[in-house]
Amino acid sequence: MKHTMVAFVLMSLVLGGCSSEEDSTVSTVEALVVAAKENFEWKLITTWPKNLPALGTAPERLAVLVDEMSAGQLKIKVYGAGELTGATEVFDAVAAGTAEMGHGAAYYWVGKAPVAAVFTTLPFGMNAQEMNAWLHYGGGLELWRELYEPFNLIPMVAGNSGVQMAGWFNKEINSLEDLKGLKMRIPGLGAEVMNRAGAAPVYLPGGEIFTSLQTGVIDATEWVGPLNDQTLGLHEVAKYYYYPGWHEPSAAIELIVNKDAFESLPLHLQRMVETAARAINQDMLDEFNARNFASLQSLVEEHGVELRKLPDDVIERLRDLADEVIAEVAGNDELSKRIVDSYRKFQRQIQSWSNISEYAYFRARDAKDE
Repeated sequence: MKHTMVAFVLMSLVLGGCSSEEDSTVSTVEALVVAAKENFEWKLITTWPKNLPALGTAPERLAVLVDEMSAGQLKIKVYGAGELTGATEVFDAVAAGTAEMGHGAAYYWVGKAPVAAVFTTLPFGMNAQEMNAWLHYGGGLELWRELYEPFNLIPMVAGNSGVQMAGWFNKEINSLEDLKGLKMRIPGLGAEVMNRAGAAPVYLPGGEIFTSLQTGVIDATEWVGPLNDQTLGLHEVAKYYYYPGWHEPSAAIELIVNKDAFESLPLHLQRMVETAARAINQDMLDEFNARNFASLQSLVEEHGVELRKLPDDVIERLRDLADEVIAEVAGNDELSKRIVDSYRKFQRQIQSWSNISEYAYFRARDAKDE
């Protein structure tokens, strides 16, 4: 009914008030009216197990939001990893138009462009608040879209895990020597850092981690944090749970949209997709922050998980190696350099503010407990 009224008003204004205009003007309005009434049915494929808390439920929530905002004009059906395509095939499938949308993490596509990892996270890089600021107000999103342009994809940020855990290990990490030969599931630039530290990084999708750790295919794994890690049952196959998540101080989760499909939408539906992505971006971070502690408490108190901090000398060495890896990525090509330079510059700038705002406040708030 609303679409019919909008169409009537538009046609009345043009035909009644502009009777001398060219026929092309009438055709344009007619096209707008048709677009306003057309319904769309899209597929959204993900890299996550179906309905995994936060990561897996976020795309489901996005689909509901778009459905409600559009009054059913754009309906999105969500497929978990392996249901329509494999977790590692999401990027190519959306680029080809097999599905109109995908939900995953940019560092899974380093085979397409190593610098893509920057748009998920950098080791020892920005946290979620800082990352969102860079993407939306520091030029990051524009660079991301430039990177994905040759692949016929439009990226949007649609989630963040916040600071992650360093991972699950079947042996203690007391020195750099303990990393030698360690078979660890870890993606992104953190994988190359671990490689240079002497470990043997392995990439596995989330659905394969438990069995691989259980059977000894890997010795250690990172996944996300307490909420998702407990859901996968990683505490059943590993004893030691290490922090901090040096490799993922935040993990920006992407919504990738086939460019042709996106541009076929009327403008109001395009804006709804973008608005829903922004809403889900904050919603996921809120859920992780609200639920991680309860899961961590359960892991330690009910399941006997041993919570450990990585030794300082290990963290220092990983930081040095991370600087090397990031510098090499920046040297790959001109666009990679611009992306890394933009990220690093923004991190330096916002860090000076974070140090006297968030960090200083945390120290003041928690001083009585020290």
